[in-house]
Amino acid sequence: MVYTLSYQMYKCEHGLSAAERRAADVRAGEGAAAVSGLRLRLGRVFRPRRAVRPARRAAGAVTGSGSASARLLSSGR
Repeated sequence: MVYTLSYQMYKCEHGLSAAERRAADVRAGEGAAAVSGLRLRLGRVFRPRRAVRPARRAAGAVTGSGSASARLLSSGR
């Protein structure tokens, strides 16, 4: 809304009525909710990607170097 300068000066000098304060609070709350929702949506879009770790091997799996040492031990008997 656009108010005349004289009305704006009057309001500055005399303050807002209770109804005007409530209306301003409602508008501020709606604006804050919209900004919060926008931040959440943008945060999901621009969230940094997590580094992908290589899959861990199973505890019972034998690696290449482990199998060589197992062969050496078995052949020594």
